[in-house]
Amino acid sequence: MDIMKLYESWLAKATEDADLIAELNSIKGDEREINERFYTSLKFGTAGLRGVIGAGTNRMNIYVVRQATQGLANYVLAKYGKGSVAISHDSRIKADLFMNEAAKVLAANGIKTYITTELQPTPVLSYLVRYFKCQAGIMVTASHNPAKYNGYKAYGEDGCQMTDVAAQAVYDEICKLDIFEDVKTMDFDEAIEKGLIEYVDDSVYDSYLEKVMEQQINPGVCEGADLKVVYTPLNGCGNKLVRKILGKIGVKEVSIVKEQELPDGNFTTCPYPNPEIKEALQKGLELCEKEQPDLLLATDPDADRVGIAVKDYDGSYRLITGNEDGAMLTNYILSCRKANGTLPEKPVVVKTIVTTMLVNKLCEKYGCELKNVLTGFKYIGEVILNLEKNNEENRYLFGFEESYGYLAGTYVRDKDAVVASMLVCEMAAFYKKQNKSLAEVIDGLYKEFGYYLNQTFSFEFEGAEGMQKMADMMTSVRNNIPGAVGDLKVVKVSDYQLKKETDLLTGAVEELFLPTSNVIALHLEGGNAVIIRPSGTEPKIKLYVTAVGKDKDDAAAICSDIVKASEAILGL
Repeated sequence: MDIMKLYESWLAKATEDADLIAELNSIKGDEREINERFYTSLKFGTAGLRGVIGAGTNRMNIYVVRQATQGLANYVLAKYGKGSVAISHDSRIKADLFMNEAAKVLAANGIKTYITTELQPTPVLSYLVRYFKCQAGIMVTASHNPAKYNGYKAYGEDGCQMTDVAAQAVYDEICKLDIFEDVKTMDFDEAIEKGLIEYVDDSVYDSYLEKVMEQQINPGVCEGADLKVVYTPLNGCGNKLVRKILGKIGVKEVSIVKEQELPDGNFTTCPYPNPEIKEALQKGLELCEKEQPDLLLATDPDADRVGIAVKDYDGSYRLITGNEDGAMLTNYILSCRKANGTLPEKPVVVKTIVTTMLVNKLCEKYGCELKNVLTGFKYIGEVILNLEKNNEENRYLFGFEESYGYLAGTYVRDKDAVVASMLVCEMAAFYKKQNKSLAEVIDGLYKEFGYYLNQTFSFEFEGAEGMQKMADMMTSVRNNIPGAVGDLKVVKVSDYQLKKETDLLTGAVEELFLPTSNVIALHLEGGNAVIIRPSGTEPKIKLYVTAVGKDKDDAAAICSDIVKASEAILGL
């Protein structure tokens, strides 16, 4: 459709949200602003929808949410004949509105909907899908994006984010719909009265917390440990449940970053509410200087990821990377369960292919099977599902990705900052009783296995020309595998698009049983590696470098050499 005609259509028909009406009127005659809002539509994928809040097909608003939900409803009815859906939201601007609008569309289609009375963490939504045996779930969140964004994550009946196949099927349904004419909706109060929309009872959250408590490795270890914690929910939805779970396990001294305690979608003290970024933790670090806790916990706005900082040898606070925290938790779980006699037969740990290979060493030490999956927690959930199908889900111990997402247990199928916060505190208390800090624990692992430095480097390529350039780079590497990266010999190549792994030393070729993805991993001598991957959501090509050295400086020097050589190989 002609962009100006589309704009005029919205001016005439988008009459239910005062903010949208004002925005549409404010851009009259401004072709650039109109084009920006209407030149495309937000595409529904495995991560659902995500975009800037505002008017137009390229924005997050009630009409885009309704259209997506009608597509989801059509998918559910076509696949199951009938069904139910669970919906929740975080602290994002208009998140509760979008949840209610989605519920009204589902109700109008005869689909029972369970909604939360207040904001809840993303893992709780995964739990609700499983608890109520729903056919789908919706979480209104933009995770750690800046305040101007909101999003819509869609889940399948197993509580995992939708697979590529399911997301494509929903998208196909969405594409058939006129955003105004083809969407059913009904009055919210009427839907409540008819039982088509039902609020989730508080007892369900209690049962979720019971499942989290079941993941304790050393119950009672926090009692008497005098563990001091500073916690920030980053103005998101982790505040209530994280504090509840810490209280339940016996962590009594928890200081809250007051400026970031209450839900606030404007995120005024941390423009990028991402625990991976130091600036987001600044208020927490300032409170640490005053309170002198053992550690800082920071959960992101939808409370599926947690970042930490720990007290260092000189009294300052050291930021711990997602890889380091995941390695410590893996070591803690495996070592303690072995000592406690609770390690199952053939235990399984899962990580993504870009996550630290220090975990490989830990799994070798404890006789644990390590499964590598593509980037995205849904693939970790898929491993759990396959174990469940074989009645072996008790084998799963822990899964994580380098971007601060962790899950112990199988009660949900997404990363969970509530259980991760509990386990981090339990781990800190366990070692504190041995007079060891978490800084000493991670340094001890480096001393035992070598210093594993994992760093990500991004290179931007804007526009269609940039996309083509990235595609050409990947093709060039694929067709001209280097014998070495700098001074380090390439010993093995994993090509996830060709789905094969080639041992360059023996010539042996093995099939990779993972979904197709445009990713090439060059495994180098000495346990070093570089993974090359175009971003799925941004115009960037990324290098994930693993450098293994005797100490931090040695690893940093190796990392620098790998990056320089990789840039030359890519022609950057």
